[in-house]
Amino acid sequence: MHFDRLTRLAVPVLVLALAFGSALAQAQEPTKAEKTLKYRKAVYQVIAWNFGPMGAMAQGKIPYDAKEFEMRAQRVAALTPMLSESYSPDTQSVSGSKAKAELWSNRADFDAKMKDLVDRSATLAAVAKTGDAEKSKAAFMDTAQACKACHDKYRAD
Repeated sequence: MHFDRLTRLAVPVLVLALAFGSALAQAQEPTKAEKTLKYRKAVYQVIAWNFGPMGAMAQGKIPYDAKEFEMRAQRVAALTPMLSESYSPDTQSVSGSKAKAELWSNRADFDAKMKDLVDRSATLAAVAKTGDAEKSKAAFMDTAQACKACHDKYRAD
């Protein structure tokens, strides 16, 4: 009899605890826009990871290594097309975004700059494949300019 009374008390408490825990977990689930922003930042981080050594080679800070340069250029060329999908309009009000308001009001210009980055990254990868140090460095600087053009206009520091 004592066991039945405990069971009858424990079951409702357990049900309430599970319901509360489930509601709490749902309340903390990031929104689609927050997930999209997180994805965008991750892609940029991987691009930066690969851009760094190429920039150091292009500036003569470290020796040029054709295979390393080509590998990183191929990665950047694969990553830059992924950026476009991460600029959905619902991300414009997400906390932590560095996109300026001008990006959303000048979307056609932003999209053109993004396409330019994708195209220049593809050219960089193709040139790097040749192993020609001077042409690869020039293609890198050209790609870096495409990044800078967009950052200068549409990225808040």
